[in-house]
Amino acid sequence: MELKVFTLPTCPTCPVAKKLASDIAKKFGIAFKEVNMATEQGLKEGLSYDIQSTPSIVIDDEVIVRGRLVSRERLEEEVKKRIKRWKERASAEI
Repeated sequence: MELKVFTLPTCPTCPVAKKLASDIAKKFGIAFKEVNMATEQGLKEGLSYDIQSTPSIVIDDEVIVRGRLVSRERLEEEVKKRIKRWKERASAEI
């Protein structure tokens, strides 16, 4: 599982979103990646998710929020849902 935050250097709320996403990724032991959309590679990756504004957050290829901050509670809940789904799939395969 990977939590990505899409940022721009000129975005005033991106540092807050980055810190929040990083803290939650650490809390749940999942991968964290910051994607700088000011780079060619970052822009391509952002556009592949139809992201045109920052901050935006993606968990496992699913966009959670585009162009605004999300609450800690909502982001934690989204991560918990995906962990639960992953555990259910893993136990079904056994």
